[in-house]
Amino acid sequence: MDKQAFIETLQSKFKMVRTEAGYTQDSMSHTIGLSKKTLVQIEKERILPNWTTCISLCALFRNSEVLTNTFSGDPLELAQVISRGHCVYPLYDSEKVYWETLETRSGYELQFNKGNKIYRVLNDENQPVHASYIEREIRTFFNKQTDLQPV
Repeated sequence: MDKQAFIETLQSKFKMVRTEAGYTQDSMSHTIGLSKKTLVQIEKERILPNWTTCISLCALFRNSEVLTNTFSGDPLELAQVISRGHCVYPLYDSEKVYWETLETRSGYELQFNKGNKIYRVLNDENQPVHASYIEREIRTFFNKQTDLQPV
């Protein structure tokens, strides 16, 4: 897939991604960094989104089933390969200096970033599965994940 085909494909999926996430046009335009008018034009397929908008959509809605199914995998990974010719994966082990482990249970870790003040949960493969600025939200997610695991 080349850059133009990628952009055209994303244009046709914009509204479905927004709907899947439960966003209004106002909240989606604010999240992506577009005017509502521009978002409407993209959703009606009257204009193509620019490359930066496409990257924003892929990064901010990376877990979208619509995008994952459309691109047969991680949309951000594909965008990196199209743009750079290869994909670079984050080395989460090198981030340990920033993250404080608050709790470990059933193979999951609840962590807090001392620099940017976000919380995240890592699975048993040391991969982030959820992040939030809101401690109550992340603790609820952590508890749900670990309650499902055998103790």
